[in-house]
Amino acid sequence: MGAAFRLRPSPGGTGAGEARRRELPTEMIFGSAKLTDSQFAKFSALIYAKCGIHLKAEKKELLNARLGKRLRATGIESFKEYYEFVTQDESGNELVQLIDSVSTNFTSFFREQAHFDFLVGTVLPAYHAEGRGHGQPLNLWSAACSSGEEPYTMAMVLEDFVATRPGMQYRIRATDISTKVLAQAQRGIYPEERIDKVPPPFVKRYFQRGVGSSAGMVRVKELLRRKVTFERFNLMEVFPCQESLDIIFCRNVMIYFNSATQQALVDKFHRCLSPGGHLFIGHSESLTSIKHSFKQVASTAYCK
Repeated sequence: MGAAFRLRPSPGGTGAGEARRRELPTEMIFGSAKLTDSQFAKFSALIYAKCGIHLKAEKKELLNARLGKRLRATGIESFKEYYEFVTQDESGNELVQLIDSVSTNFTSFFREQAHFDFLVGTVLPAYHAEGRGHGQPLNLWSAACSSGEEPYTMAMVLEDFVATRPGMQYRIRATDISTKVLAQAQRGIYPEERIDKVPPPFVKRYFQRGVGSSAGMVRVKELLRRKVTFERFNLMEVFPCQESLDIIFCRNVMIYFNSATQQALVDKFHRCLSPGGHLFIGHSESLTSIKHSFKQVASTAYCK
């Protein structure tokens, strides 16, 4: 599986939040603060306004647990104080931490395999026949990339496809609202079991095995990592769309949004795609209740 690697140890040290937490009495650190209905409503409204995630009432206990971790991390004693802290923090840093704590980041390599089969078997050959990707690279966007498995999978299948088609180029932009998962994505280091679904030739070509203290881990090779640009982006913000996109993957994200947010998001995707471009959504999602101008070309795959 290519050259081996060793992970560097993470730098030590503690931040101000850690120091403050050590000064708190044990019962405060491990207390069982409860989020009231009114506090849940306030946090839910804030989260929806900032990132579009719609938290239903049954998510109250989940939010209680996630926010409890932020209270312990910051040393803040109550949800009321924490809400004031988040909304008054002009740097916006704690808001980022809050969104990180409530966003769901499950993913895997080659998740929903049918999309990649359709991409390689239908979409890319059509693009090649049209001359797309020649002169100007294909522009792909993984719009909720989580810890990086999706855009790296995209890069693997693209790299394999263009290898036999000289002159065809691509670039992948990968974004997520969570800074925590983006940091992992940029490192490209995963437990070895995470590549179980990756075809063996791709494992050999695109991964390095860890040795010594890094045994049991794998790292995406640099030749693939440099094909993907990672950055934080909130889907509720204005899309830059400086260049038309050819392919957008936004999978298993809209299920967390209400219908109005879903509609606005699909409209923005449509504007950003070039004519003939493709949108892929999750297999648990649908555009049937949304007004749109896409043509469905496969299960949860659409063409402009």
